[in-house]
Amino acid sequence: MKPQARFRTLFISDLHLGTKGCQGELFLDFLRHNDAETIYLVGDIIDGWQLRSGWYWPEAHNTIVQKFLRKARKGCRIIFIPGNHDDFARDYAGLSMGGIQVVRNATHVTAAGRRYHVTHGDEYDIVIRHARWLAFLGDWAYQAALFCNTYFNYGRRKLGLPYWSFSAWAKLKVKNAVNFIGAFEDVLSEYASKHGFDGIICGHIHHAVIRDLHGVSYVNTGDWVESCTAVAEHFDGSLEILKWRALRPQREPEGLGEIAEPEYA
Repeated sequence: MKPQARFRTLFISDLHLGTKGCQGELFLDFLRHNDAETIYLVGDIIDGWQLRSGWYWPEAHNTIVQKFLRKARKGCRIIFIPGNHDDFARDYAGLSMGGIQVVRNATHVTAAGRRYHVTHGDEYDIVIRHARWLAFLGDWAYQAALFCNTYFNYGRRKLGLPYWSFSAWAKLKVKNAVNFIGAFEDVLSEYASKHGFDGIICGHIHHAVIRDLHGVSYVNTGDWVESCTAVAEHFDGSLEILKWRALRPQREPEGLGEIAEPEYA
């Protein structure tokens, strides 16, 4: 077993517990090998949208919640910033649930003294703000793509081919998707710059990246549906994207196989 890596801070978002797309077992493996003094849960940890349409809650998802609660009891500072899929938790902002602090947004100061605004990011998404029905339609299409990917990639695995994601390909190749990602990054980084932050840390669009924009650092944590990434702050204040495998584990349709062994990229 790999030794456990310890960081000053971990930023995790878009687990989407309660969906079949969630890589719960892989995330549990990540938690077994990584720990931090402070953990930010940057939204869409629980997918209330999907749970309202049909209950899906395997044991791995329950274990993840229990692990967070256990970490909080042992002294880990855990800060939960709800996103649009778990917006029901925004009603509890300012409270502590099982030792986990619930806030709308947060300011994080790194070991190097840099100030970051931490937010899920949906409040800067014009589709979420002004066309919620379109956001639900987009979510349905995304879940359908993940479902098709599962069976398509089962066949690819049997042929010895690597995983290929239609939804990830579309984000990087389809013009409108690329334009949306670029606009989202611009809006958030401009907000950080305008309000005197050194950077912004967010989730929401499932696209992990650390880059400089508009004079600040734009950081996106990615997700645990496809990219399986988190952002770690080292004890010198530097930030790094952690990708919990070199290639996507070959998730089989239920009952057809096991998830491949994860590893760092």
